[in-house]
Amino acid sequence: MNLMKFATATVLVMTFGLAACSQTAQQQRATGGAALGAAGGALVGQAIGGNTESTLIGAGAGALLGAVLATSGGPQPRDRGREMCRYQDRYGRIFTAPCDERYYRRRGY
Repeated sequence: MNLMKFATATVLVMTFGLAACSQTAQQQRATGGAALGAAGGALVGQAIGGNTESTLIGAGAGALLGAVLATSGGPQPRDRGREMCRYQDRYGRIFTAPCDERYYRRRGY
């Protein structure tokens, strides 16, 4: 039985580790918040109800609340609503920056 618990814990840790790869910062915060919320919700559900059903309900509610709270306070893009343009410098490198007056003059704004 102890081997089964150890294997389950190992699989969960590896799953969260792999889930953190190739995600945006906001998705990583949501995953971490959901994991912490599920753990806390499971503890609270077990303490209140004392059975498996309460533990599962607490884990689900905690995961949802943790993901929402983790993503709600993150940094927001600075230029929300502004258009981004691609520019090329004199060395041929392409970069993206907020559009300047040349962009708006061409479009008639």
